[in-house]
Amino acid sequence: MHIHGYAWLGEKKAFDKESLRRPPGAPPTASSPSDVIERFRSAVTEFPVTDVPPLQTAHWLMKPASIIRGTWQEPKEAGEWLGLQLTQFAPRLASEEEQDATRLMLLAKAAVERLTWGGDISLGHYLKGTLFHSVALVTCSPNHAGPDLPCPIR
Repeated sequence: MHIHGYAWLGEKKAFDKESLRRPPGAPPTASSPSDVIERFRSAVTEFPVTDVPPLQTAHWLMKPASIIRGTWQEPKEAGEWLGLQLTQFAPRLASEEEQDATRLMLLAKAAVERLTWGGDISLGHYLKGTLFHSVALVTCSPNHAGPDLPCPIR
């Protein structure tokens, strides 16, 4: 098992666009409403290439390897990266409560524990203004939530 790290910073409006965040699924039928057909087309073309966080954390593994921000063999190393990500964005977090250094350290520590048993981590924070920051750590080879998902690094 190894761990891939993902990070995204973007407009909340893009984060809210579900077709970017969901794999296409079954194709619509000829009698499907036009909005369903359009959502499917959007998902087919955009989901595989966008770095907008997927709805399910394991689905990061369906994205291109170029989106991976780091790969680690040990949970502790991945947790350190997560801690750096959180610390880097702490001054921009929407509330003082979220900016608390102890809280951020505990999130990173809990992430290491979860990764140790093969769980995934997905955190998201609103930043001041209209931005959203997402960071994820995804176990790979295998992933417990998506054991059939191949590793994006071949």
